[in-house]
Amino acid sequence: MPPSETIHYVDHSDILPGRLEDAKAAMRELAAFVETVEPQLLAYHFHVDRAGSTMSLVAVHPDAASLELHLELGGPRFRAFVPLIRMRSIDVYGDPGPSVMDRLRAKAALLGDGTVTAHTRVAGFTR
Repeated sequence: MPPSETIHYVDHSDILPGRLEDAKAAMRELAAFVETVEPQLLAYHFHVDRAGSTMSLVAVHPDAASLELHLELGGPRFRAFVPLIRMRSIDVYGDPGPSVMDRLRAKAALLGDGTVTAHTRVAGFTR
């Protein structure tokens, strides 16, 4: 796949009991940091389900290099989520490359040993 292919990243985590407000604060802090230091990102959104028990992150990167940069810059800040969540899954749509997949597996292990799955684009387009 071409290196300029957009990468769509989605993760899902369980919010630990009693930690919803702390998790929301951590989400806001990380989103503000990312908005400031990663102008290349096309979208970066945290969501919480109505029950307040599941956190999801949806990010759209212009290319694999953007996701790699995000893991480098944001990596130290992911640790703030360790006492707040247990990661269930990371899904990457597009080809981030083997080194980024290794870093995503390390992130998943840090935050709860969730699965990491890459999905290959078969058809479609981005405008």
